[in-house]
Amino acid sequence: MIDINKEHDWLVTSSIIIIAVVAIGTTLLFARSVLIPFVLAVFIYLLVSPLLDFQILRLKIPRPIAITTTLLIVLIILTLIYILASQAIQTIISTAGQYTDDFTGLMEKMFLKIKDWGISFDQQQIITNLQNAIPKFATNTFGKIISFFSGVTLVSVFVIFLLIGRDSRAIKKDIYSDIEKQIRRYIFTKTTISLITGTLVWIVLTLSGLKLAAVFGILAFLLNFIPSIGSIVATFLPLPVAVAQFQSFWPVLLVILIPGMTQITIGNIIEPKIMGKGLQLHPVVILLALAFWGLLWGIIGMFLAVPMTAIIRIILMRFETLKSIGRLLAGQLPEIGPKPAD
Repeated sequence: MIDINKEHDWLVTSSIIIIAVVAIGTTLLFARSVLIPFVLAVFIYLLVSPLLDFQILRLKIPRPIAITTTLLIVLIILTLIYILASQAIQTIISTAGQYTDDFTGLMEKMFLKIKDWGISFDQQQIITNLQNAIPKFATNTFGKIISFFSGVTLVSVFVIFLLIGRDSRAIKKDIYSDIEKQIRRYIFTKTTISLITGTLVWIVLTLSGLKLAAVFGILAFLLNFIPSIGSIVATFLPLPVAVAQFQSFWPVLLVILIPGMTQITIGNIIEPKIMGKGLQLHPVVILLALAFWGLLWGIIGMFLAVPMTAIIRIILMRFETLKSIGRLLAGQLPEIGPKPAD
């Protein structure tokens, strides 16, 4: 009877949690125009707050000056990222037409060979669709990134108020301290690893003689913040340019293979060792989090998916009733029902 009651309680709790997730997801979707800048501001605040504390506690700088200095550093970093991203985007968009023509010329040669095999198809229609699709894809995809950076003003306002409200002398404990420590470590480590990855990709592509090597290095740096999927996208992004430029199998293979192996080595061997246990999220949970947050907040949601899910797990582990869900996010399956007799 006791086991039946436990199972009943577990089912009721699970049902309530599912309803709560749906309700919260709906709220996150409709309020994303405000929540996305706010969440970004919180992560920036967690990253730069030690700098504010250092100025106030160690350097004895007056609080208003310390806040102003910290905010200026944040704005400089955001401006630098914006400049790098916008230059990469503008370069790809401006050269999309050229490489589309080169790529479609190569496709015409392939179509002629395929027709020699007796396979018939509408060649002109395929080429026309390809010519329209590539520039449109580049413009739409990267246009979203530009629109994201245009909201930097609202992010800065949130950061200002978060910094103003911070008490540098207060001792952080329990859940807040845990969240702050883990998220700060994740962001710092991920930024460092992404910077190394982007630099290595740029060097490899430059040595390979690929045009736009610096652009693809910048994109590799940015996309590395999206776990698993980002590195795959960054690996295959140079493919159309490489095919159009080299028109030979081995150079194209090297352009894809070497950066791909570099990102796999860093992402699967070096990064896990640096992060240790990290945020204690199972790889499947990370993929589901990417899908969930990407569905709600688009590409920005995919950038924020891992730290947001980690915060949720930390909160869940603070409640005895919800600990089983927190363990599930770490890959530990809950025990349901009576244990089998020995």
